[in-house]
Amino acid sequence: MDSNDKDTVKDPRCTQVTVMKVANIAVGFSLSNLPFLRNNFSDDANMALGYVAEFGMICHMFVIGLQIDPAIFTRLPVREVKVAGTGLLLTFLLSLFITPFLHLSYEPSIEFDVFISLIICGTASPLLTRIINDLKIGKSDIGRFLISTAVISDLISLLVFTIGYIIFDPVDGFTVRTVGEILLMLGVLVVQTVLAAKCIPLLMRWVDSQNPPGKLMKGSHLIVSLASLVLVCSLSPLIARFNMMLSVFLAGIVMPRDGRLSKLLTGKVKYFFGLLFFPAFMFWVGFEVDFALFDAGNWLTWASVLLLFVTILVGKVVGCLISGVMLGFHWQDSVASGLLLGIKGHFHIFMAILAKQRNIISPSDSVVMVMVSFLTFIYAPMVVKNIIERARKRSPTQRMAFQWHDPSNELRMILCLHGPENIQSAINFMEISQGPTQPSMMVYVNDMIELTDTAASTLVRGEGVDAMAITDEGILEMRENITNTINNHVRDHSEGIEVKRLLTLCPLATMHHDICVLAEDLLASLIILPFHKNQQQDGTFNTSYLEFRSVNRKVLRHAPCSVGVLVDRGLGSIQLSRSTKCMNAAIIFIAGKDDREALSYAGRVARHPGVKLTIIRFLLDTNGDNVSSRITRARAKTTEYEDELKQDDEFFAEFYDKHVATGHVAYMEKYLSNSGETYSTIKSLEGEYGLFIVGRGARVNSTLTAGMNDWEACPELGPIGDILSATDFSTTASVLIIQQHKLRGKLQGLHEEFSIM
Repeated sequence: MDSNDKDTVKDPRCTQVTVMKVANIAVGFSLSNLPFLRNNFSDDANMALGYVAEFGMICHMFVIGLQIDPAIFTRLPVREVKVAGTGLLLTFLLSLFITPFLHLSYEPSIEFDVFISLIICGTASPLLTRIINDLKIGKSDIGRFLISTAVISDLISLLVFTIGYIIFDPVDGFTVRTVGEILLMLGVLVVQTVLAAKCIPLLMRWVDSQNPPGKLMKGSHLIVSLASLVLVCSLSPLIARFNMMLSVFLAGIVMPRDGRLSKLLTGKVKYFFGLLFFPAFMFWVGFEVDFALFDAGNWLTWASVLLLFVTILVGKVVGCLISGVMLGFHWQDSVASGLLLGIKGHFHIFMAILAKQRNIISPSDSVVMVMVSFLTFIYAPMVVKNIIERARKRSPTQRMAFQWHDPSNELRMILCLHGPENIQSAINFMEISQGPTQPSMMVYVNDMIELTDTAASTLVRGEGVDAMAITDEGILEMRENITNTINNHVRDHSEGIEVKRLLTLCPLATMHHDICVLAEDLLASLIILPFHKNQQQDGTFNTSYLEFRSVNRKVLRHAPCSVGVLVDRGLGSIQLSRSTKCMNAAIIFIAGKDDREALSYAGRVARHPGVKLTIIRFLLDTNGDNVSSRITRARAKTTEYEDELKQDDEFFAEFYDKHVATGHVAYMEKYLSNSGETYSTIKSLEGEYGLFIVGRGARVNSTLTAGMNDWEACPELGPIGDILSATDFSTTASVLIIQQHKLRGKLQGLHEEFSIM
């Protein structure tokens, strides 16, 4: 399937998330509004349900505060603060202008308008985080950015809300509190914050030290910890009549979030949310929102729904567009950010119900605010779907591999070298990989050089804004030697090969990233990496490049195309010629996409007149009556195994007709029952071939390699490659291990850590 096909694939998760959210709301609303249930629901039961909802909201606010890093006050993330601030301010001002015309309050006042505007301009960061993670974009740049921005937006709006609560009394018609009440609240909050920031961490560290991981936490320690938390969080509500939800939020911000006790509390609260609170909360909301009192016949009611919803969207979107222009964001990313930052959640719904219970707004207007809150997250999955589709169009999601390479197009590969010792093997590899002279093959010969302090001191500014040039004489001489040798061979002996030189000069920790970026920019189908051990003439291995093993592993993990690891044990000691047979090569084919990729590459090797290629296919012996045969027959009944076997057979049959039937490639079959026979068969091939081509792995339910990974010395080579490259195998047999391009992640070919902003 090509990239165009991928772009049209619909992601079912977007629909599933919307359906799940709407289903929860619909069930809660439907049950609570059933006449027989509403009429028989006693006041005591309703009061108990309200206590559960209020207790859940207190825990909810505590977790929100606990998940905010207090270091954010000293190291403000500039981009996130700008986007959150502009969205908040514009939505607040727009709401402050429109709210008076909607007549939501029994007693209109500027204080009430400010209260409503603060609720409207906020963002439900827990709900947005859950939606983003459920839709698998939490690891992308825009996903991380939106989560951080939502947290900051929540923090700013709740802090302003707290200041407003300290100054105005919402219970008494938003009257201004006396100076004494304000000073008492501030004083108690300061004491509470100090206790939460200094004393509680000491207690938590002591509890953690007394209860090491792996053992059950002592009940007495847990009770003391919880009692201390409750005592500290209750100081301001008990002494100064401060709001409990805001109190636990402020205490949660300064409390430690590391340690066993903190993680235990967070996990238990989230478990309580999923098991009891969310269903009960929706049922309670449905019971409090009496649709019989909803003034549906009044056009002003529907105008209120529309205007509040539009106010949220326009304020957030325009605010994000303004900040996006300042930060250089694409307008589509700014619009998507604004739409998602407009999401309202449990806190906003709870405040709407609370305002109705305090007779601040009418029951009909409380329905209006709840409906608007629900409308803000219904469209969220569609916005995320649009983000994923745009990311697919910007990302190289096509399968950059030999198996899907169009023979009429130029083949591009990146051939990496450690140094001069890899020159001859690189030349021979280009020689056997050439295939037909038309179209030509483009080879980017890339020098992998670690950026040491010595090399860094020789860097000077080159041509271009960010260009740097190296002046180290040793590196320049080595590169010139490699360039001249390869160019001379291509000019004199190779037709249809074009060579360009590249240099990857960076620390080993980031070298894989530079190589992958090169492959992505150059649209390469294959990256060839030299093995981290280089065999010398006496048969021993040179360990000078052991640090490059981690580079190879990371490239195999992140490469945007197929990858091959070349173990040179003789390929660099011969001079291949197209005039005489000078090398016997074999490809071992078992099963899986990596083996199919290796077979695709072998099709190019088969065209070289100087190579005698043999394909050895290992087949499962399903006719026996031993344990392995019975296991094989059981596995063969799985759909995944059957699909994989079908792909293998179809691809192998095509290769057979093209190369084996025409006499260009020899063929043999080996019927084996288990991995032990696989090992002994491979060992029997020692000394017969100078080059082995194998797939790295990716085999489904393969009995022939089962258990081999338990004793692999180099897992990055796969089970077969590890055997062939071992020190106890032939010292004259080079090995090429190939891994097919992996379409990673769960976004149908799009990497979960995609970048779009």
